[in-house]
Amino acid sequence: MTETLVPPLEPDVALARLAAARVAFADLRPRVIAGAPWPLADDFGTGPEASWGPREVLAHVAEALPYWKGEFERLVEAARPAGDPMPFGRVAGDVVRIGILERDRTLPLGELFERIEAGIARWEARLPAVSASELTASGVHVRDGVVPASWVRDRFIIRHLDEHVVQLEAILAGR
Repeated sequence: MTETLVPPLEPDVALARLAAARVAFADLRPRVIAGAPWPLADDFGTGPEASWGPREVLAHVAEALPYWKGEFERLVEAARPAGDPMPFGRVAGDVVRIGILERDRTLPLGELFERIEAGIARWEARLPAVSASELTASGVHVRDGVVPASWVRDRFIIRHLDEHVVQLEAILAGR
């Protein structure tokens, strides 16, 4: 495992952090758009994400939200216990992920922000209905090993959104 498992977020904390991420992206939107034109990054693949520009970050977030929601739903639906995990997920070098990022980073910035808003809204609408037992459904990620469904929510959505808000703020501050 490449990352230490931390205790899962409480449902109300998860929802509050999603709401905060939604607000943060809404606050970033006018500043990112006002900074255009943003050049496309030379290295948008598996190189360090810190070299990405706003277009790559936004395309990545817009793609990741529905992808990881689907993976979360697969785990919850399968309801596999810890001793019988279901394979799920992907790694950063996944060719489909890279291809979508390459394509979508050329979309208008407003469209990317709208996709992020819609993706966060789908998570916000779904999470209140997820039971505690569903959050413990087990999957095996190719890089991170056996993890519960709550880990997908917490790591690939909530913490990941926070990381990319910080990344966009740093890009804007460095301009």
